[in-house]
Amino acid sequence: MIDLRLLREDPDRVRASQRARGEDVALVDALLSADERRRSSGVRFDELRSEQKSLGKLIPKASGDEKAELLKRAEQLKVDVKAADAERDAADAETQELLLKLGNLVHPDVPVGGEEDFVTLETHGTIRDFAAEGFEPKDHLELGQRLGAIDVERGAKVSGSRFYFLTGVGALLELALVNAAMAQATAAGFTPMLTPALVRPQSMAGTGFLGQAAQDVYHLPNDDLYLVGTSEVALAAYHMDEIIDADRLPLRYAGFSPCFRREAGSHGKDTRGIFRVHQFDKVEMFSYVAPEDSQAEHQRLLEWEKQWLTSLELPFRVIDVATGDLGSSAARKFDCEAWIPTQGKYRELTSTSDCTEFQSRRLSIRVREGKQVRPLATLNGTLCAVPRTIVAILENHQQADGSVRVPEVLRPYLGGREVLEPVAK
Repeated sequence: MIDLRLLREDPDRVRASQRARGEDVALVDALLSADERRRSSGVRFDELRSEQKSLGKLIPKASGDEKAELLKRAEQLKVDVKAADAERDAADAETQELLLKLGNLVHPDVPVGGEEDFVTLETHGTIRDFAAEGFEPKDHLELGQRLGAIDVERGAKVSGSRFYFLTGVGALLELALVNAAMAQATAAGFTPMLTPALVRPQSMAGTGFLGQAAQDVYHLPNDDLYLVGTSEVALAAYHMDEIIDADRLPLRYAGFSPCFRREAGSHGKDTRGIFRVHQFDKVEMFSYVAPEDSQAEHQRLLEWEKQWLTSLELPFRVIDVATGDLGSSAARKFDCEAWIPTQGKYRELTSTSDCTEFQSRRLSIRVREGKQVRPLATLNGTLCAVPRTIVAILENHQQADGSVRVPEVLRPYLGGREVLEPVAK
C-alpha cells in the first residue's frame, strides 16, 4: 500500500498514477474522505476519553447535586465514548479497505498506455534466418515430441487442458535449467530457497495478488490456503511482521517453487504446447533493500536476467512495460522477451518489478537504522520460468534433422551432452 501521508500531501500525484494505470481515479477521493473521517473520529474519541478520565477524578471529591450532575455526565460520556470508538473503528476499516484497492505509485518514467504501449530499451542476439539455412523451423511441441521430451496429450488426459508431462530429456532439461539458474544466482550472492507452494491469505494479499490478479489464483477453501503463482509471494512474506537491521541489507533470495495460475481470460491464447500452462516451475530472484536503493537494485536484477538469457544464447529484447500492464504492486517493470521463431515475434520469458514500499507496508516489514524504523523496498525478478525457456531453447537451437543443440551453460548439467537427439520420427 502507499503512504497515507503522501496521499494527503500530493493527491494529484496519486490521481495521475491511477489514471495512468487505467484504474478508478474516484478511489483517491473516497480514500481521502475515509482518512479524514478516521482522523477526526480519532480526535473526538481522544477528547471524550480525556474528559472521561478527568471526570473520574472529580466524582469521588464531589457531593450532593454536583456529584449527581457529574454522574449523569459520566453516563452520557460512556455512551459517547463507545459511539466514537465504533465510528473510529469503522472509518479505520474503510480506510484500510480502500487503501488495499489502490495500486502502487507509477514511476514517472514508465510509458503510459496498455499492453502494446511498451518501449523497447535494448535488443540482444541475432535472429536466425532459417530460410537461408535451407529448412523450415518446427515449433517446440513437434520438436519436443520427436525428442521424447514433451507429452501434452497425456497431460490433458490426466489433468485437463494446459497441463503436460516433461519426459526423458525434457525432464533432464528442466533440472539442468533449474540447477544452472540457481548456480548463477548463488554466484551473485543470492541465498537459495525452496519455498512453500501454499500460503495463507495474508501472504497472498500482502504481495498484492488478491486484487486485480485474484481471478488467476487457485484457492483451497477448506483450508483457506492459496496456491502461489510465483515464489515471490512466499519470499515477500518470509520477513512478514519483522524489523530488519539496516546493516543486513540488501537481502537477496533465489526461490524455486512450482507455480499455479488459472490463466483466466486466456481462452484460445497459446493453446498449443507448453507456453501458457496452469502449472510450471520457476526460479525467482527477490530482494529487500533500502527504499533509496530500489532503482539501482532493479537495474541489477535486470542485468542478472540478461546475463542468464545471454548464457542460453537466445535472441531477446528488453521492454519498459506500460502503466496499464504493470500489476498493482509494481512501480516499474522490465520484461525480457525471447524471439520465438515459429511465432515470428518476441514473447515474455522473464520480468523484474520494483515494488518500492508497497508490499512491505502491507506485510509490515521494516528496516531499523539507529532509532529510526521505516518500511523497506522489495523487488522481484524471474530468472527462469521453465516451460517458456524450454520453448525458446528448442525453437532457437533446433537443427535441420530435428535435433537441438544444447547451450554450453547447460552441458555440465546434462552429462556433457551437446545435442538432444530425436527418438521418434
